[in-house]
Amino acid sequence: MLGGGYLILELLFPALGLPEGRGGGAEGVTLGGDTATPTGGDTQDPPNSPFSRAESQPTTSDETVVAGGTVVLKCQVEDPDDSSLQWSNPAQQTLYFGEKRALRDNRIQLERSTPNELTISISDVVLADEGEYTCSIFTMPVRTAKALVTVLGTPGGAASRGSHPSRGSYSGTEVVEDPNGKTFTVTSRVEFRVTKEDNEVEVTCTVDHESLQNSERSTTQKLQVHYKPTAKIEPHPQYPREGEKLQLQCDGQGNPIPQEFLWEKEGSDAPLQLSSDSVLIFPFLNKSDSGTYVCTATSSMGSVVAKYNLDVSDASPVPSTSSTYHAMIGGVVAVIVFLLLSLLIVLGHYLIRHKGTYLTHEAKGSDDAPDADTAIINAEGGQAGGDDKKEYFI
Repeated sequence: MLGGGYLILELLFPALGLPEGRGGGAEGVTLGGDTATPTGGDTQDPPNSPFSRAESQPTTSDETVVAGGTVVLKCQVEDPDDSSLQWSNPAQQTLYFGEKRALRDNRIQLERSTPNELTISISDVVLADEGEYTCSIFTMPVRTAKALVTVLGTPGGAASRGSHPSRGSYSGTEVVEDPNGKTFTVTSRVEFRVTKEDNEVEVTCTVDHESLQNSERSTTQKLQVHYKPTAKIEPHPQYPREGEKLQLQCDGQGNPIPQEFLWEKEGSDAPLQLSSDSVLIFPFLNKSDSGTYVCTATSSMGSVVAKYNLDVSDASPVPSTSSTYHAMIGGVVAVIVFLLLSLLIVLGHYLIRHKGTYLTHEAKGSDDAPDADTAIINAEGGQAGGDDKKEYFI
């Protein structure tokens, strides 16, 4: 589907079994409610017959079963009149006569057999089992009752099969009876406008059918929306310089993805490259490569143009070995100068704190050197000794 267009989903739901109204009793039998009773014909006793009693009439009930399940058929009579009950299928084949099996079908089993009741079961029910089953009691005359068995198929995927279309689920949909007269095809459609944002979105259809027994069955379809492509150009590296290798990547997006890329340079007559490769390579950039480059990305949905302005910068200067050595030497000298300045500052600070204290070198050379070693003039000590002024000669 195209972006911005309409989407139509069509789901088919065939159904198994007889359509509504196709069933019913055989000639001479009327089905009332869930039980079947004779209305005339050969099954009624003549007037004043000793057997014309309601107690000798068998009764049954219609049954609905899901395909693959088990259906139980029960036939009861109040007064068997010393006669046995018998079950036969829609093809008038005898299934059970009393407690004796008549048809070799392991799916059919005897559940209960008494003079007043004959109950059988059919397992793994299929479509062919659908129809009218007859319970007979061999009195004079023979009396019968019929039970209509309806087979419902469980919907699977987008197909729903059963004896009737799902109730209340297909308003405005189309129901068609298949040629075999036992199945139906139900078509449900939905239509809505789609955009590219709907691509890969999942749409779910849910089926509600009586055969599902209060559950639901659903199927999901992922949308594929086709739309025009988009494109952009990415350089590698991002800031190219002269002498370097450069790759221009034309990134095309869309559904379907662009498969053809045309590279051109504005102002140039001939195209640079036309292929399925979206990369344009410059092995060694020059100043002359500067300009505007155009990438045209094409898919089955159309084409799109992306542009990139290439401005080749000057090559980065390569530092020489001698310059590196000079830089290292300069750094070492700077460290040494810093250490010397720090030492001078510390030494000057020390001398300032100890100003006025000295030792004469002349005294060390005299005969009184031992005494002169301890002769220290302290300018500050003179103030603490009193007001007398004393002179010391060394």
